[in-house]
Amino acid sequence: MNFLTILRRRLGFLVLVVFGVSMITFAISHMIPGDPARLLAGDRASEAMVAGIRQSLGLDLPLWDQYRIYMVNLAHGDLGTSIRTGRPVGEDIGAFFPATLELVIVALLFSIAIGVPLGVVSAVWRDRPIDHLVRTISVSGVSTPAFWLALMLIYFFYGKLGWLPGGGRIDLDGAVPPAITGFYLVDTVLAGDGEAFWSALKHLLLPAITLGFVHVGIAARQIRSAMLEQLQEDYVRTARAGGLSAAAVVLRHALPNALMPSVTVLGLAFGDLLYGAVLTETVFAWPGMGSYVVASIQALDFPAVMGFTVVVSFAYVLVNLAVDLVYLALDPRITEVG
Repeated sequence: MNFLTILRRRLGFLVLVVFGVSMITFAISHMIPGDPARLLAGDRASEAMVAGIRQSLGLDLPLWDQYRIYMVNLAHGDLGTSIRTGRPVGEDIGAFFPATLELVIVALLFSIAIGVPLGVVSAVWRDRPIDHLVRTISVSGVSTPAFWLALMLIYFFYGKLGWLPGGGRIDLDGAVPPAITGFYLVDTVLAGDGEAFWSALKHLLLPAITLGFVHVGIAARQIRSAMLEQLQEDYVRTARAGGLSAAAVVLRHALPNALMPSVTVLGLAFGDLLYGAVLTETVFAWPGMGSYVVASIQALDFPAVMGFTVVVSFAYVLVNLAVDLVYLALDPRITEVG
C-alpha cells in the first residue's frame, strides 16, 4: 500500500474520529449537573444576570443547535471560547500544550530506554531468575495505579530524601526561560542557562517516571515476546554457526527484526501518554493540558473540555499515520498496513 493510499485512509479516519469524539464528549459534558453560567456569575448574582451570561455564551439554545454551531466553527479551525478564561480555546491549548508534550516525550523516551533493554535481557535469559524479575517488573508497571506511584515518588524523593522537587515545572525563585520552543529543557539550553536547565530537569524526572512506568512494562513484554520469536528463526542459528558472538547475534540481527512489531505499541503509547498526562499533571501540579482540562471540568467549561479531547484525538490519529509510514520505511515489502 503506497503513501497516498495510507494518507487518504487515515485522513478519512481522522474526520470520523473527530466527529465521534466531539459528539460523545459534548453529550457527556452536558449530562454533568450544574450551570456554568451560574458558576461564572457567582452565587450572589441575580437570575437576570445569570440569564444574560447564559445567553451570551449560547447556553440558552437547544443542545442540537449548540452542537451544530460548535461543529461549524470547528470546521473553520475555531475550537470556541473558554467559559473559564474568556480566551479562545486554541490559544489556551497552544499555551499549555508544550509543557504536556515535553512531559510525554521524556516519559516515552524513559519507557523505551528502560523497557527495550529489559525485554531483550528477559528473552535472552529466558526462564532464569532475571527473566522472572523482568516479568514481575512488567506486571507491576501495567498494574500499578499512576496516582499511587506518584504519591510514593513524592514521599520518598521529595519528602524523605529531598533529592527532587515535588511539583511544578521549574523553581519559583528562578527565571522562566524565554519561550522559544516551549520546552524548558530546550529553551534553557538555547538560552545558555545551565542552572535553569538542571532545575527544569529535576522537576521533570518524577512526573516523567510516573507517566512512563506503565509503558516500561508494556515495552518489555512486547520486546520479550518478539525477541523470543526471532531467536528461534533460522537466520539466528546460521549467524551463530558462522561464529558471530552472542551479543552481535542479539543486537545486530535479532533486535532490529524484533523492533518491527513493536513499532505500533511504542508509537501508540504516545497517544496513551497524552491522555494519561491528565492525572500525572494534576498530582505534580504540572502546568500542562492535563491541569487545564481538570480545571475546565470543575468549571463546567464545555468548549475547553471538547477542545482538549479533539486535539488529543487528532494527535492520536496522526501518530497512527506516522506508525504506518515508519512500517513502510523499515520494510518496503509490506503491502498492507493498518
